[in-house]
Amino acid sequence: MEPNPYIPKLAKIIQIKEEVRGARPVKTFRTQFLSENGFSFRCGQCAMLSIFGRGESMISISSSPLVEDYLQFSILKMGRVTSSLHDLQEGDIIGVRGPYGNGFPIEKWKGKNLIFIGGGIGIAPMWSVLHTALGKKEDYGKISLIYGARTSNDIVFKEELEELRKKIEVHLSIDVEEPEWKEFVGFVPINVLEKKPSPENAIAVTCGPPIMIKYVIQNLEALGFKDEQIFTTVENKMKCGIGKCGRCNIGLHYVCQDGPVYSWAELKNLPQEY
Repeated sequence: MEPNPYIPKLAKIIQIKEEVRGARPVKTFRTQFLSENGFSFRCGQCAMLSIFGRGESMISISSSPLVEDYLQFSILKMGRVTSSLHDLQEGDIIGVRGPYGNGFPIEKWKGKNLIFIGGGIGIAPMWSVLHTALGKKEDYGKISLIYGARTSNDIVFKEELEELRKKIEVHLSIDVEEPEWKEFVGFVPINVLEKKPSPENAIAVTCGPPIMIKYVIQNLEALGFKDEQIFTTVENKMKCGIGKCGRCNIGLHYVCQDGPVYSWAELKNLPQEY
């Protein structure tokens, strides 16, 4: 008999880190499967996390596939399930099923310069592919990150970003000026124009609020990036993860299977209903 695809594997929360406080809190969870029959995954794939008695939610895997000790999820508190996740403690048990989606075609990017452009919690889906590229840095050209948040207190992975500066170019921004802020003030798409990443032999990966993605892509095109050089993720509501419920479709595409990663060359030809 085929195993039931809706039954999750059990995993223990081994670490919780509070990334952002306030009205839009973010926590990073590291989990380990209780048995040895976990799963491998590709950069950009997602997993369905279950809180028993509360429901389940599709969350991007933010750790690199090169890390075998744990799965990491960085989660914004915004609904019933994510609020329940934020209430959990280290040692608690959750359900994890997956992985779902297509992932970033990082193997095809060897030899290319990689530019990561993120906003807010949108850095989480990119974190996996960024650290995978760093783990195999000899396979790629120049790697850089342009990332912004509403305020300095809303920046996710703050300590890690400071360490990242020792390895790659990191350009941070906030939306509104603050007294102690020394870096760019303004929206992420404007910072892209300010920093002018070169399209030559390059791939740009962007993830964040839909309105940010729209103008980042527009500005990348203005800088000379072709459609096939730009990649993003689509965060449609996913309920089943296996293409059965129809909740995440864009036309004939099911994001849980055909996405969530798309090149702009692919995405621009789909119905603009996402």
